[in-house]
Amino acid sequence: MTRLTWICSGATEANRQARFPLDESLEEKATVEARTLAPGLRRADRVFASPALRARQTAEALGLDPVVTPELSDCDYGRWAGRSIAEIEANELAAWMSDPQATPHGGESIATLCARVEAWMDGQLTLGGHVLAISHAPVLRAAILVTLRAPSASFWRVDAEPLSTLQMTSNGTRWSLRI
Repeated sequence: MTRLTWICSGATEANRQARFPLDESLEEKATVEARTLAPGLRRADRVFASPALRARQTAEALGLDPVVTPELSDCDYGRWAGRSIAEIEANELAAWMSDPQATPHGGESIATLCARVEAWMDGQLTLGGHVLAISHAPVLRAAILVTLRAPSASFWRVDAEPLSTLQMTSNGTRWSLRI
């Protein structure tokens, strides 16, 4: 059996300002909050993190030394990176949120994000042991959709708070949510 624990990276200024993130550092409060979570983490056989600074800093605050893994990167927001939601053309944002294949920002579609996350999860499926993955809210959302075989259009019906955790298990053939 493989146990997969997802940890959402801590909050950044972009979270507080409703901006699409750049590669920015954690807020000091998020670093402190992550340190308080560390004692409750189960020992892991493998630890991975997104290359984003906020994910690596979350791992560091948790006392972990992860393998940096591009497949765990946040969604590529293209030209929207660093911009607030209010600055984005309403029609473009609506198109992206209503069509999982859309890329009005020149970045990554939700469908492509889900496929990337699914490929990484498939690689962990039969390895056994406990895996920790520090990533981002969109990646955790995608992992849930992949596990439930839910349509990509369901992406916006899932929310993941900074430093939230998500548990999954695998019997070697499929993933299951663990609550």
